[in-house]
Amino acid sequence: MKKKEKQSVRLKGQLRVYMQWPAVMSILLIAMNIWIYRLDRKAGMLMCLFVVIYIVIVGVMYFYNKSLVMKDLVEFAAQYGIVQNTLLKKLAVPYALLLEDGKLMWMNDQFREILGGKLKGENVLSRYIPELNRSIFPKEENQTVEMEVYYKDKEYRAELRKVPVEGFSNSEQLLEMPEEKEYFIAVYLSDVTELNTALRQNEEQRLVAGLIYIDNYDEVIDSVEEVRQSLLVALIDRKINQYIARLDGIVKKMETDKYFIVMKKQCFKELEADRFSLLEDVKSVNIGNNIPATLSIGLGLSQTAYVQSYTYARAAIDLALARGGDQAVIKDSSGITYYGGKREQTSKNTRVKARVKAEALREFITVNDTILVMGHKMMDMDCLGAAIGIYRAAAALEKKAHIVVDNISASVRVMYEEFVNHPNYPDDMFVTSGEAKEMIDDSSMVIVVDTNRPKMTECPELLTMTKTVVVFDHHRQSSDNIESALLSYIEPYASSACEMVSEVLQYIVDDVKIPAMEANSLYAGIMIDTNNFLNKTGVRTFEAAAFLRRCGADIPFIRKILRDDLKSYQAKARIISGAEVYMDDFAIATGENLKIESPTIIGAQAANELLDIDGIKATFVLTVYNGRIYVSARSIDEINVQVIMERLGGGGHMNASGAQFDHTDLDEAVADLKKVLTEMKEKGDI
Repeated sequence: MKKKEKQSVRLKGQLRVYMQWPAVMSILLIAMNIWIYRLDRKAGMLMCLFVVIYIVIVGVMYFYNKSLVMKDLVEFAAQYGIVQNTLLKKLAVPYALLLEDGKLMWMNDQFREILGGKLKGENVLSRYIPELNRSIFPKEENQTVEMEVYYKDKEYRAELRKVPVEGFSNSEQLLEMPEEKEYFIAVYLSDVTELNTALRQNEEQRLVAGLIYIDNYDEVIDSVEEVRQSLLVALIDRKINQYIARLDGIVKKMETDKYFIVMKKQCFKELEADRFSLLEDVKSVNIGNNIPATLSIGLGLSQTAYVQSYTYARAAIDLALARGGDQAVIKDSSGITYYGGKREQTSKNTRVKARVKAEALREFITVNDTILVMGHKMMDMDCLGAAIGIYRAAAALEKKAHIVVDNISASVRVMYEEFVNHPNYPDDMFVTSGEAKEMIDDSSMVIVVDTNRPKMTECPELLTMTKTVVVFDHHRQSSDNIESALLSYIEPYASSACEMVSEVLQYIVDDVKIPAMEANSLYAGIMIDTNNFLNKTGVRTFEAAAFLRRCGADIPFIRKILRDDLKSYQAKARIISGAEVYMDDFAIATGENLKIESPTIIGAQAANELLDIDGIKATFVLTVYNGRIYVSARSIDEINVQVIMERLGGGGHMNASGAQFDHTDLDEAVADLKKVLTEMKEKGDI
């Protein structure tokens, strides 16, 4: 201990090297003196005298100046610390040090000014800025936490860093810290109020491109007298122009039923706020027209280019039309948002589109050798019937087709076995997904029926294994549709996929002949999806049914194969008896431990039957199957159940939709459904 106390203060670092340079020079001079002495003794003796004098002078100056240098260093360090503390305290950047519990240990003048000058009570930062609490403090030494906070109508960007101070308690006499908590939290605040305001103003000034289409222009015009047609168009034009002008936007009429609009993003938010009331305003135009006009609106928002905004708008309007019209679709870089869609699209009596699609399908089938037809998972009667209809179309063009199916549900097993056991049909009429993958080659095509969502198909991998994909579906298109389809025939107003295929079959070849068994499957599909011709039946539905009857569809046979067994009938009765009426408009029922093969089919049937209760506008039946909860949603005409199911991750049609929960907790699923129904009804979405 005494030796340590007597130990003199030493210089170190670059200053020590600088002070020792004369000693190094002395060594060099001594070496030179020895060398000269060997050459000449007199010269060596003379130089030795000068070297001794030099060493003496250097030694005296070193020990004398060392104390002076130490004194100056101490004075400089003291003054430097004062200047440093003063600069830090007066620093323009708000800066503070916190203890690990969030207490303010020290802050500079700028930080104190932000908090309001003299602080009262315990100085805990979270009392002033709640966001800056212990839960967000950085845990690692090199970690930096950045976030924006609000305080007294100003916005600040806060940066928090962990500053370790090991040995602080040993050197500090006034403050002692636990060894494991020897660190401070350094907080920097930067005022970004003006910057964020400018960014928001710039963002709100960006232009939003949009397209407005009159969905049923021809039908509405034809429903009024010729002398009133120009007045009807003028009234619709006036509604659209006044609505967009009120939002400081511009409207340009491109065609008789198409408009191009431009507005600021700031004004666009007003459209969202009133939930696109233009959709309802145009429906109110009535000068004797039997059919109200409906609009489809597509808006595109791009953060990078106006051209991209217009591209988004085109994609949005196409999606709005594919979903049945009477709605607004907003597309931006982050996703797609839907508004409206409360009204069923009017069915068109013309078959022009069906003929055009049939001709395109004929060309694709003709140039390909391997035709693979697949529907959605858990194939139902509409899906099976449509697939068999496409199989017949390929056969009429002298091409061999295969229907991809892995698992046969109870609802289609009887019809499926009729084809499997019939001698006129080959053994490879139905193939598994694995077999279908082996058949794929450069001359293959895949035809998808009764769904337009890739993940819902029987084998999604097939869509990426071939370049030729065709889609036939009657469900409203969703954002995750099959984008690789070369031919897409999606008609939301059609009653079923079987109806669409039945129409296409009439244009594939002249005088097409459909065997009775295949006509039975197509007719059964229409019956199931229309609930025995009660839902979504239009003129073309009955025309398709009449065509199938002429082909030999056997109604008694179809009725027999669609009957339920006693256990299924009893299970359906239990579901219906336990139904709950929610918010006076909705019937909700559940089915668990039904002990039947296809509880989802029974759930859908129960949902249809619950619609027969007076006052019920929509029904929802939840059934447990294979570790999941399946929701069957049905309505007649007042409620769009598709938009409800989309909130739960599902989709479908306006009057018949479904969704799935990845668990088996019925109480939780019912609670989620009720929450969605409550929110949508309060906002006016349903």
